[in-house]
Amino acid sequence: MSLFEAIVLGIIQGLTEFLPISSTGHLTLAGKVMNLISADEPYRWTSFIAVIQLGTMLAVVLYFWKDLLNIIKAFLTENLFRKKKFTSQSFDSRQGWFIIIGTIPIVVVGLGFKDLIEGAFTKNLTVISISLIVLGIVLGIADKYGSYKKDITKIKWLDSLIVGAAQALALIPGVSRSGSTITAGIFLGLTRETAARFSFLLSIPAVLASGALELKEALDYINFSDSVNLFAAAFTAAVVGYLTIEFLLRFLKKRSTFVFVFYRIILGVVILSLIFSNIIKP
Repeated sequence: MSLFEAIVLGIIQGLTEFLPISSTGHLTLAGKVMNLISADEPYRWTSFIAVIQLGTMLAVVLYFWKDLLNIIKAFLTENLFRKKKFTSQSFDSRQGWFIIIGTIPIVVVGLGFKDLIEGAFTKNLTVISISLIVLGIVLGIADKYGSYKKDITKIKWLDSLIVGAAQALALIPGVSRSGSTITAGIFLGLTRETAARFSFLLSIPAVLASGALELKEALDYINFSDSVNLFAAAFTAAVVGYLTIEFLLRFLKKRSTFVFVFYRIILGVVILSLIFSNIIKP
């Protein structure tokens, strides 16, 4: 992988991690086109994706640092130092619990299916294209029939568990972490912006943990030039990701998600057409 290719992949990661269009799908498509994915060692590509996701997680942390600081402070205070019943805790402390509850499903599924996730299945463009189309249709249904009555303060523990289960579905390539969680949030009656905001906060523990784990394992075969490329990709993803978060939250205040619905379906159909035409390999 060249430095230029790493930067291009970082831009793709930064744009697609937060838009509901699947970062894994876009990165894998780009990796196939650039001939960067080894069929014999698919775990290398999985590690690369997980590590550069740390860049986009840095973007989330920087964007929501005040919210995160308040959540951590309130959670520790009201659960360790000045213990309160859950129903009596502040909104910030309860948000901490919601993030923990919502993270449980992806931890269970991620650990249970680790070998499958790191294998060739998650690099299969046929799976990715079908996932793009199916989740696109489901997102469109959610957007059309959502009630949009609940803001961030109205989220309950069951909401967080359901959105967390949707986040676990994003381990299927092409589904999209933000796509599945935003869709679930809208189905639950959250406003579009609230669904996106909670989606971003919920992603932090899971992506940080998976990125750190993959980075540790990747160190065994990363040389100096690889590490430079990884850093360049992660840094680029962080910068582009920060700007994308700002854009999406502003966009969803006034507009629907249908532009992403149409994009997902069109891209999925195009990929399937290229596969059936033997222009690209699945």
